[in-house]
This record gives sequence, structure tokens and C-alpha cells, in this order.
Amino acid sequence: MTVVSAPSRTSPERTDPPVHEHLRRNLANRHIQLIAIGGAIGTGLFMGSGRTIALAGPSILLVYAIIGVMLFFVMRAMGELLLHDLTYASFQDFAADLLGPWAAFVVGWTYWLCWIFTGMADIIAVTGYWKFWVGDLSAAIGLTVLTLVGLLVLNLLTVRLFGEIEFWFALIKVVAIVALIAVGATMLVIGFTSRTGIHATVANLWNHGGVFPTGLPGFFAGFQIAVFAFVGIELVGATAAETRDPARTLPRAINSIPVRVLLFYVLALATIMVVTPWHLVDPGTSPFVNLFSLIGFGGAAGLMNFVVLTSAASACNSGIYSSSRMLYGLAQKGMAPRRLGTLSLRDVPATGLWISVVLIGASLVLTANESVMAAFTVVTSVAAVLFIVIWSLILISYLRYRALRPLAHATSLFPMPLGRPMSWVVLAFFAFVVVLLALRPETRQPMLVAPVWFVVLALGWRIVRRRAVGSGDVAPERD
Repeated sequence: MTVVSAPSRTSPERTDPPVHEHLRRNLANRHIQLIAIGGAIGTGLFMGSGRTIALAGPSILLVYAIIGVMLFFVMRAMGELLLHDLTYASFQDFAADLLGPWAAFVVGWTYWLCWIFTGMADIIAVTGYWKFWVGDLSAAIGLTVLTLVGLLVLNLLTVRLFGEIEFWFALIKVVAIVALIAVGATMLVIGFTSRTGIHATVANLWNHGGVFPTGLPGFFAGFQIAVFAFVGIELVGATAAETRDPARTLPRAINSIPVRVLLFYVLALATIMVVTPWHLVDPGTSPFVNLFSLIGFGGAAGLMNFVVLTSAASACNSGIYSSSRMLYGLAQKGMAPRRLGTLSLRDVPATGLWISVVLIGASLVLTANESVMAAFTVVTSVAAVLFIVIWSLILISYLRYRALRPLAHATSLFPMPLGRPMSWVVLAFFAFVVVLLALRPETRQPMLVAPVWFVVLALGWRIVRRRAVGSGDVAPERD
């Protein structure tokens, strides 16, 4: 079965595209479910959870819960829109249909840049993880290059291999988190006390300064870092064109988000703080490693380094996949060079894959700089701001859909609960997070990239708008 990537409803007549210009629905239900889980478990959980705990204390649990709830409504809005019209290949397509072709241009190129920056951050992290084992930076960079080449080759072969890779990468994350929760629960039940006198008890969540030990400033600071942990949660929407039976698999993946947030974020971090009081968590190391070390598991550091390495590789793999598909979609609409809109004999956008990998790999030059971690913070901050823009445009598209096509919503098999009011609530929340990002020095400067990027997009749109497919008005009510 094939699906055309987003012909606009207002486009002039077009001849059928030649062979190998359609994405194929080769992702099965198990792939979609694990891709959704992998998207919900960002590298920020493993890499940044120690810092978020140090900033906000036990109140970080509320931070992750709030963000998870807000993004659940974003995903429900996206799910209703994708299932409203199964010719939508991704959220880029319904943005074009509902807001106009300019929205497809902005969403497509911005989402592409989101994943390029995220991929850069992840590949820098992969280098650090390899260095943990080999010690030498040059050898670590060499291994990182091999990792990146391996991901490229697997993505070039077939989209099903992408699904398989993400399936196993996500499974490793799940096993690691479930193991942490199980070990923590066991330590709590037996009343574990470490040799340094640390006692596992639920009271650790409030005995050391209360639930908000750092006050509202610390609580708000947690949002700035925690948002990045969720980037990629919308990835399941970018796989719509290559998903078998989307009417069944997409709702199941989206509806499981609350359970994933509760289990993988709230429960995992609660387990860490029950076993280790929040003020004893080292922000510079993985709290996952610390917990296993408490029980005398000498191989904890190496084991968790393997987990975070695969987690970062998984995120980079998602970046390669998503960015190449966005380039493909843009080219199909005349918003990018035509060459990017063709597929290989294996039905993958090979040119887009090569471009994405080269750009992501270029970030390896930063690893020779002493301020690699500063660079990592910059690129992740930029990615977080751009992802907030993408999530906001999904909600704006939904509000436009509700205005244009009320009958479609009334008859939807997967309607967003509290559609209009929650859309505005979530948009206000995103504005609040952006304000928080602007208040902190380490994230204020990266935010300046966003205005520059949108000026570039405005100039680019003036160049391509005449040849863009569907440059007319937004499609009216079709019910």
C-alpha cells in the first residue's frame, strides 16, 4: 500500500508521480508502540535528571507530570487531525491544509532543524560515552563516526530496519528504567541502609526541606531542562505515512502517553529520591548509576553507560529519520530542491538521509573544544525552543480545523478531549515556558537563534512560494 505525501487540497491538477516517489507503510504496530515509547523517553531523562533533581528537589516530579499532561493534549490534537484524513503523511501536511502552504514550509523546515540540532547534541553525547570506555578522545570520535555511518546504512536499507532499530533501542531504555524501579522498590521494602548511612524511605521525599525545598525559583528552573527530555514525543506523528493501519495503531500509541510519563519519569525519579535524598544526588553524574552503586553493583557505571549510549544513538537515529522525511515532504511540495523528493529503490529518501547525517556529523568538530558541554547546552536549548514552536503549530492547526470543519470533529472516532479550551491552556503553558527560558542566562542566548531562523524562513518563503504546491487559499469545510 502506498500513500502520497501530502498533495494539498487546493493544488492544481498534477500528473501521477513516477515510481519511487511514495513512502510505504512498512512500520508495524510493535514498531509504532516502541517508537512512541522511545520518543517519550528522551536522553534528558538519563543525562539531565540529576541536574533537574538538584534544581527542584522532589517538586521535579510535578514538573514532569505537568509537561507530560500538556503534551498528551498536543498528541491527542495531532491524532485527531491525522485520522481525520489518512492522506496526511505527517503534521506538516495538516498544517498546510488548514493554515496554508506557508505553514507547511515553516513546520517542515523548522522540524528539520529541530532534529538536526537534537542529533548534534546526541552525537556529541555519544562521543563522551565512547570516551568513557576508550579514554582517548580521538578514538572516541572514530567510534562515533562508525556509529553514525552504521545508523546511515541501516536507514538507507529500508524503513523497516529503522523500526527494528528503534524497537530494540527503546526496549533497552524500558528494561533499564524498570530495573531501576524494581531495585529501588526492593531497597524500600527491606529498609536498605547504605554504608554511608543513607536510608531508603518514602519520607525522603519531604524530610529534607519539603516537596519544594528550593522554592518557586527552583521549581520553575526544572521546567527549562525537563522540556528537552520530551522532545521527540511527537515522532509517532511523523511516521504516519509509513504506519500500517494508522486508525488502530496511532490511537493506541497516543493514549499510552500518560502511563509512559507516570512510569518512565515520575516513578523512576521518585524511586531515585526515595533511595537517595534529593540533596545528595550529584548533578554531574547519572542518578541511575548512583542507585545501582549503592547496592554494591560494581558494573553499574559500565552498564548504565551502555544504556545512555544506546539512548543517545536512538535519539540520533530518530533525528536522521525525521529530518530526512521532512526534506522529502518539502520537496514534494516544491519547497525544497526536487532531488530531495525522490526515493531510492528501497523506498527511502536517500538524498535527505545523506544530508542530515553530514550536518549532524559536522558537530563532531565541537568535541575538540574544551567547552563541549557548553555547546551541548546551547544546541539542546535551541532544539527545545524550536520544538515548542512545532507543538504550538499543531495546536493552532487543530483550532483552525475546529473552526473550518465542525462536522469532522463531531463525527471523529478519536476526538481530542476538551479540545478548544485545552488547546488554549497548553498554548499559554508554552508561552510560560518560553518566558522561563528567557529569564535564565544559560538559555537566554540560544533563544536568539529562533528569531534569526524565522527571518531566514520568511525570506525563503518569498523565494519558493510561487512554485510551492497548493499556494492558494486554505481548503474550506469538506464534510
